[in-house]
Amino acid sequence: MKTEVTKLLGIEYPIIQGGMAWVAEYHLAAAVSEAGGLGLIGAASAPAEWVRQQVQEVKKLTDKPFGVNIMLMSPYADEIAKVIVEEKVPVVTTGAGNPEKYMKMWKEAGVKIIPVIASVAHAKRMERCGADAVVAEGCESGGHIGETTTMVLVPQVADAVSIPVIAAGGIADGRGIAAAFMLGAKGVQMGTHFVATEECWAHQNYKDMILKAKDIDTKVTGRSTGHPVRALRNQMTQEYLKKEAEGVPFEELEQMTLGSLRRAVVDGDVKMGSVMAGQSAGLVKEQLSCHDLIQKLVKETDELLKGTGIYE
Repeated sequence: MKTEVTKLLGIEYPIIQGGMAWVAEYHLAAAVSEAGGLGLIGAASAPAEWVRQQVQEVKKLTDKPFGVNIMLMSPYADEIAKVIVEEKVPVVTTGAGNPEKYMKMWKEAGVKIIPVIASVAHAKRMERCGADAVVAEGCESGGHIGETTTMVLVPQVADAVSIPVIAAGGIADGRGIAAAFMLGAKGVQMGTHFVATEECWAHQNYKDMILKAKDIDTKVTGRSTGHPVRALRNQMTQEYLKKEAEGVPFEELEQMTLGSLRRAVVDGDVKMGSVMAGQSAGLVKEQLSCHDLIQKLVKETDELLKGTGIYE
């Protein structure tokens, strides 16, 4: 499965694990990289020293390429940007903001830069300021989302930029990967399916909710506030949506979700915690190791795309 993305990142398969807050720590990142994909540590709002420690732990478990996802709204973004260079992290993906001010420093250190984007204009801007590739993430994905679906976003971004496009949002099996390649992507990023793997440290209650999910089981909260988030429906989403419809002030809604992702991932509170997951949760039926999942995805994709010449 050789594509521009595998060559760019020095990985075996063009499959990237999403840098999910609280979920994507060193055990998962190392397991995905070791299995031939690209594992990511999700820096989220964590302090720089936590990120440094995570990076060092990954290096003990694998000598394969890996990356860090930086949420640029984080108060620690400046420090984490430096940790990336100091610890010689091979790849950085960015979300929730503009990475332009760090580009020169990362480029000089040989870091591959892959911003997550949700529009053609954003993709073009990232290409202009030196991004090596972009992740075009559709609104089917879990967590913070844009408005456009993967199906229409990926081909438009692929037409607009000359750097490789990585598709994300709604992809959980070989059919999704094959479809993404047909749309012009050179790789995929998956989050939800990797949450339900054996190596992921997320609470078993969280994994079980994904494994039991049906096609209609995700809800988007926060549309009225301009901060839409997709998660599996539970008591918390129900109460949030009710208050949102009643026009409750943003501050009160914010209070409801404070620490809610941690509650779900760490404590296993899947009633009042935020069980972030994409619409692909309905496709996730079994808990596999990262190695077995990636092999399954590759086999399914190969069977569908054999002879098409889409990748080597």
